[in-house]
Amino acid sequence: MANISIKNDAGLMTLAVRLVIGWTYFSAFWRRTILVDKLDPETAGYIGEKFNHFLPNALGIKPIIQYLVENPDILWINMVLFTIIEGIVGLFIIFGLFTRIMSVGVFSLAMGILLGSGWIGTTCLDEWQIGVLGIATGFVLFLTGSGRYSLDNYMLKNNFSITTKKWFAWVGSGTLPIKESVFPKFVLGGSIFILGMTLMTNQVFHGGLWGPLHNKSVKPVLEITEGRIDNSTLSFDVFRTEGVDVYGSWVINIELLDGQGDAVVQYNQADLASLPEESISNYYVSEIKSGKHSLIVPLGAKATLNLHDDNLSGLSMGSYLLKITDISGAFWEHEIEIK
Repeated sequence: MANISIKNDAGLMTLAVRLVIGWTYFSAFWRRTILVDKLDPETAGYIGEKFNHFLPNALGIKPIIQYLVENPDILWINMVLFTIIEGIVGLFIIFGLFTRIMSVGVFSLAMGILLGSGWIGTTCLDEWQIGVLGIATGFVLFLTGSGRYSLDNYMLKNNFSITTKKWFAWVGSGTLPIKESVFPKFVLGGSIFILGMTLMTNQVFHGGLWGPLHNKSVKPVLEITEGRIDNSTLSFDVFRTEGVDVYGSWVINIELLDGQGDAVVQYNQADLASLPEESISNYYVSEIKSGKHSLIVPLGAKATLNLHDDNLSGLSMGSYLLKITDISGAFWEHEIEIK
């Protein structure tokens, strides 16, 4: 192996980046398996429910997320695999073992975070920053590999047979087998792509380049669709698409208003807190359910509500307004037509 000046050892210069980004990913495995069991679907904080939070505004990968949250068994398998991969990638990056292939793992995991949850973040655009910085650091580690303090370097110094393979430089460390005339273009192209992803997602998720800034994590938004009245049953779908991911929307009032604004039926706070389970048909693993004082609607949860009331039987034709009110005072309306 050619002697490399310590001052020119790019892998050594990125040691702090390697250790921190490695711990960032390994700590996800550590938290979910050692500190707290977050892989149990029956416990609070199940990682699958947090994954469900990504659904409403994910970019590009929304169909994949929706398929997984609609199939809890497949979701659980993927959450376990995802956690194991994060642990392996993080640990190998920390020790500088097969650094370049692991940096591709860092890049890919960060890309998933960015596209899935880059819109989430109440104060500092948290998930977006984690995603774009993970992509950038993954690319940098691929370029530099690991230097002086790494297992890759130990194997190179001691002439392990694996290091003589042509592919080792691509998966481990050492000089990348790219022509010197091509290498600057490779670096520039990758950097421009990452900057482009950064600017594009900043604009799409937050309006960070032009137009009004927006943060979809500040307050809850409920979408009401499929409203209908059949005999004595009011049915509709409700889907929470915005708001803080760790904080529910507390629905304290649901009412159906006639053309004069008078309530035909009304479910108050106490009614919603005691709503029977059979009245709620959830679509995903994150569930809408009755709480102690209200109806709780987590981020990303969607359900069909079936509300029975004798006053709904025999309503005259015309337009009716379904109104759902949150404890904050925010409300959402949906028009239902009886023909």
